[in-house]
Amino acid sequence: MGYQYHPDDMHIFRAVAATKAKGVSMTPEEILQGIQQRAAATLNASVVTDPVIRERVDYVCRCMSNRAGVRLLMSCLLGKLDKPNVDPRKPYTEIGGADSFSGRTYDERYLTKFINEHRLPVNPTTAFLTPTLRNIDHALTTDRELVGRPRDLYKKTLELLEDVALQRIPADVLFVETVRVLMLLRDEKLARMASLLDALDRTEGALPLSSEAIVTLISQHLACKNASRLPVLVVAAAYEAAGARLSESMLPLNSHNAADLQTGSLGDVEICLMGEDSVVTAYEMKMKRVTQDDIDAAVTKIARSPNKIHNYLFVTTDVIDPLVAEYAATFYEKTDGTEIAILDCIGFLRHFLHLFHRIRADYLNAYQTLVLNEPDSAVSQTLKEAFLALRQAAESGE
Repeated sequence: MGYQYHPDDMHIFRAVAATKAKGVSMTPEEILQGIQQRAAATLNASVVTDPVIRERVDYVCRCMSNRAGVRLLMSCLLGKLDKPNVDPRKPYTEIGGADSFSGRTYDERYLTKFINEHRLPVNPTTAFLTPTLRNIDHALTTDRELVGRPRDLYKKTLELLEDVALQRIPADVLFVETVRVLMLLRDEKLARMASLLDALDRTEGALPLSSEAIVTLISQHLACKNASRLPVLVVAAAYEAAGARLSESMLPLNSHNAADLQTGSLGDVEICLMGEDSVVTAYEMKMKRVTQDDIDAAVTKIARSPNKIHNYLFVTTDVIDPLVAEYAATFYEKTDGTEIAILDCIGFLRHFLHLFHRIRADYLNAYQTLVLNEPDSAVSQTLKEAFLALRQAAESGE
């Protein structure tokens, strides 16, 4: 066996063993509570002695480019602990047989709440709807390769499920180790954020950044990798800072991955007159050139809207095609007074900051708050830390 129990954790293990001996079954919620308690009790000392298994767990938990692997692992382990007779490699009822189960049910019904409650750095949505894990009707054995990136993530996840299936390590011990590493990762993230925010606090009292310095700062942030959510926040921060002055308010932002057809929304940022809930201005963000097809799609949404839309504005980080801009302008009369226009993201930001120069610091703080409050699936931890580091460098004159 590649595991051992930590002495400081023995009272929890004895309590669980006593419960099992009495023939009392635990609910999935109770199983998760016990796993978390054991992980907390052994936070700084792994319960797994097998270095190969320990390395696999660490890799799967810390693979930030794809968080589906760790949710898949947790779902399968929970299913195994709830129903010991199932095979953790068969989290699809389509496989058939008494040893298969619905991993998605465990994922959505129990893990989401557990992850949110303990602020574990895992995607907020199920792993089973990702392209790699969707529509599978066979066991997740190591002789079948899952097509997804990074390749090692899925390889090591399947190896861990096999370790449990072949009794190289108990499911509960592997689950404890998984949650322990996630808790460490969470605490490391919080410590880094606290350090960066503390460095920013030390620059308070200095001359506020100029409007142009803020434009440079946010331009640098937009240039980072995987920044597709940031243009939404650039516009949203403007209404957070100046909405009251404009007598306009912003509706809550939709999820980064939610489609407009799914949510029924007109755009990425929706603006109403103060005290009303009818959208009068809609912004749609693009990290690429706006096309005539985009304009046509906007016209369709405008036509379907029960309310009068005053402005439908595209905000792009790419070049604006003059022919497409002219095409958009032709719809003012056709839509009975709705203006469709294409704005440059940085141009929008620069004009706003100079127009509302006296609240430029409010704008920057609003942007920071929006960035930090986004789930990591929309704005990664790396992007959040990058902004704080860029801001600290700008404000300290480095």
